[in-house]
Amino acid sequence: MAEENSGQQPGGSERGPDEPMLWPFAAARLAMDACFWWLERGPVERGESELDWTTPGALALELATMRLRDFSRTQSGQPALICAPYALHRALIADFAPGHSVVQSLQHGGVDRVYLTDWRSASPEMRYLSIDSYLSDLNIAVEEIGAPVDLVGLCQGGWLSLLYAARFPAKVRRLVLVGAPVDLSVDSRLSQLARSAPEMVYDQLVARGGGNVSGKEMLHVWSKTPSRDDIATALQRDLSDEEGAALLARFDHWNSETLNLPGTYYLQIVNWIFRENRIATGNFTALGRAIDLKDIKAPVFLLAGLDDGVVPAVQALATAGLIGTPPAFVAAASEPSNHLGLFMGARTHAHAWPRIAEWLRDDLTSVLARSA
Repeated sequence: MAEENSGQQPGGSERGPDEPMLWPFAAARLAMDACFWWLERGPVERGESELDWTTPGALALELATMRLRDFSRTQSGQPALICAPYALHRALIADFAPGHSVVQSLQHGGVDRVYLTDWRSASPEMRYLSIDSYLSDLNIAVEEIGAPVDLVGLCQGGWLSLLYAARFPAKVRRLVLVGAPVDLSVDSRLSQLARSAPEMVYDQLVARGGGNVSGKEMLHVWSKTPSRDDIATALQRDLSDEEGAALLARFDHWNSETLNLPGTYYLQIVNWIFRENRIATGNFTALGRAIDLKDIKAPVFLLAGLDDGVVPAVQALATAGLIGTPPAFVAAASEPSNHLGLFMGARTHAHAWPRIAEWLRDDLTSVLARSA
């Protein structure tokens, strides 16, 4: 995949739909380039109402950080909890449309109890919430569902799931990490962007938002709307027919529904994870306890995108060397996919996600036999 120009200004023409996944760090770079442009902007108007969920479900629990969504078809069986990324967009990334839904792919693969973390957009009162706040509520969600759970972490929901599994190893039966940035010593655009701006720039970004980071404002910084070809690449299908046109409109709507991040949480991510690489180096403390990834002994499945410019495959798969899971119980796969395609792509849902669902349903003896 060709490298993109790292010096693009607001309104540049080289950005695809994966680019907003970089927004917390690219925003800092753009803050330096366009601070006066920001100051001259008026307030951002609110968008239209939220899109409906693709899969029928219920609201299981309301917490300070999330709404726990229950998409279960039965009340018995092993539960899977999808930990959505808490970055720029809603958790609908995990239930986007038929044929493009992690929730439905797991269901179709025989996982009957599926839950999802539907993260809340940060209000002014949430500005001091920290990573510990999100781990605490994730723990409450797991207790509500019933431990141990199978934890499925998407993108930045991946490092949060990994921290949780290391902090509460007995509460996680199996762990799936999809396009998850963990070891930032493996070079990527995320790590490059995180390190490219002085720390004070991130502080100023939070101060400008009154203690939070505004998703709407960041979306407007990325002023180029993804093209039809960009979206077709992410969804891995032709959009020229009637169904494709509906998917295109749905993607545009989803892309406009942004979330704000609490300033404290945001700065911890930038500094502790992406600049200092504390998770991978064993220097992270979560809920009062030092985290050692070697405490994770549960079976782990790693999925990477071969065309992922956000979390390169080598970085996504490097997590295998950090955890305590025996190699025989680590499964890994890569798909010809960009970052968003790992969660939304039709081809990925036809090939990789059925394999993940089968892996979740297999007993340990079967997993060990196939890995021998």
